[in-house]
This record gives sequence, C-alpha cells and structure tokens, in this order.
Amino acid sequence: MPASPASSRAILDHFSVLSDTREYWRVVCPLPEVLLLVLCATLSGMEDFVEIRLWGEERMDFLRRFLPFERGLPSHDTLNDVINALDPDLFKSCFTSWVEALRDGDPDVIAIDGKTSRRTHARGRGREPLHMVSAWATRQRLVLGQEATDDGGHRCRGVWRLP
Repeated sequence: MPASPASSRAILDHFSVLSDTREYWRVVCPLPEVLLLVLCATLSGMEDFVEIRLWGEERMDFLRRFLPFERGLPSHDTLNDVINALDPDLFKSCFTSWVEALRDGDPDVIAIDGKTSRRTHARGRGREPLHMVSAWATRQRLVLGQEATDDGGHRCRGVWRLP
C-alpha cells in the first residue's frame, strides 16, 4: 500500500507551526536546524543539551544532508533557551502528529514479556534477582518500554492487538 501524504511528510513539516520567539536579527541558527538537531539527538538517546551538541558535532555530515547548518551548531545554552521558549503544548501536538504519521492503519501487536536476569541476585545480602518487563511493538520491531518489577512481571505476559 503506498504511503499516505501525511505519512510521507518530512519530520520538520510536522513542527512548522512552532514560532521562533528570538529577535530575528540575533538568530544565528534557524529554528528548523535547532529542532532537527534536538530531535535526532534525543531519538539517539542523548539526554541533555551538552550531549545533544556533542552528538551534533560528531554527525554534522548527517545533519547537513537535510539542512545547511551554515553557521555550525548552536551552543548548549542556546539549545536550552530555544527549546524552553517553545510552547510545550504545541510542541507536544507537533510531536504527536509526527508519531501518528509513522503508523499505518493496520493494527499492531504489542508483546509483553517478563524476564528474570540470571546472576543478578545476592541472596546472602538479601538482594533479589532483577526482574524486567518489556513491551515490544512487533511490526515496527521497536521496544516501547522496559520496567523493573518486584515479581518478575509474571502476571503481565501476553499479546495485545492495538486498534
């Protein structure tokens, strides 16, 4: 089935309604460049603006495949200021729109499974083994989440179909 127009939109198209609140004459790095950097780095596991900037430095060739980054990368302080100035509800709406566009209309299967990690206990010290519960989107081959539990998640195992 061919992709629908909404699902083939570029990632930044979903964020185009966000406004840059900076004074235009002081802007060194345009908002789309900041957003692309922050989104890609965050999806790659970076957790703060220092890590995001370092990730961008190492992957400038990748970023320039999409936007010019003519003036390089913004500082971690600028990243923090720009992102914190965005309307959080509007950003959430844009992000949700983008994620929804990634889904196709077919229902997905979410597998829930609990595992106990071997050799993670210390019975002499009263430490029980590590129990993890995972949720896996089978078609996308994507881990949706993992959570440590007290009982190994044995009551959570199963497969669900999302509408």
